[in-house]
Amino acid sequence: MDEIKIIEEIKRKLEEIEEKENVTILFAVESGSRAWGFASPDSDFDVRFVYKRNDINDYLKLEGIRDVIEWELNDIYDINGWDLDKTLKLVHGSNPVIFEWADSPIVYKETPFYEEFRQFIKPYFMTIKGAHHYLHMAERNYEMYLNDEKVKLKKYFYVLRPILALKYVLHNRTNPPMLFEKLVEAELDNDAVKREVERLLDAKKNTPELGIARRIPVLNDYIQKELVLMKNEVDSLNKEQTDWDELNAFFIKTLFNAKN
Repeated sequence: MDEIKIIEEIKRKLEEIEEKENVTILFAVESGSRAWGFASPDSDFDVRFVYKRNDINDYLKLEGIRDVIEWELNDIYDINGWDLDKTLKLVHGSNPVIFEWADSPIVYKETPFYEEFRQFIKPYFMTIKGAHHYLHMAERNYEMYLNDEKVKLKKYFYVLRPILALKYVLHNRTNPPMLFEKLVEAELDNDAVKREVERLLDAKKNTPELGIARRIPVLNDYIQKELVLMKNEVDSLNKEQTDWDELNAFFIKTLFNAKN
């Protein structure tokens, strides 16, 4: 794939969405394996965006409005976005996904809103919400993909990343970095596991499909031990709360700001 041409096409598609849906896209980023830093040569482009509707009256309709735009899904593109209204409600609930979007290293569109939003949401990150999110993701992916004698090797990354993200959350009480290699550097202190991860990472970046092989004992042992240890720590976390006042003010300001 010609990545430069694809990125140009993504930007064209974002303009098409704005025109056909009568919205303003406030920012658009990469959210999948490319943003995590372990894309294969044939990985698709997971484009996520936040938008506001240009007709403010849409937000006053009693029947409500659809708060997602699902634009395209195929072998190359996976493009969808969330309304500002939905986004800020998820910020209030400390949904880790929106924090990942805001921290993506690959940005397809940014506006004056983008940097303000990234700073504004930081106090809304709740350790307990992030910890449960990454723990459940790691547990689910491990059960689904790595429990058999033969496994899809690339699935190790979809278990190891949430484990390292969880460790980061517990140690730093903030959202983890998107890039897998930063998580490895910060949280993986087992040399044998690190060597195996580096070997797999190099293969994934340079191979269209890692394929199926016997599971890797050193990785499975590490994953099993970490899941048990961290589950106990997550279960001991205290609940946290956020309020609505500043979110409401931010929402109103953004709706009426023509420069976004």
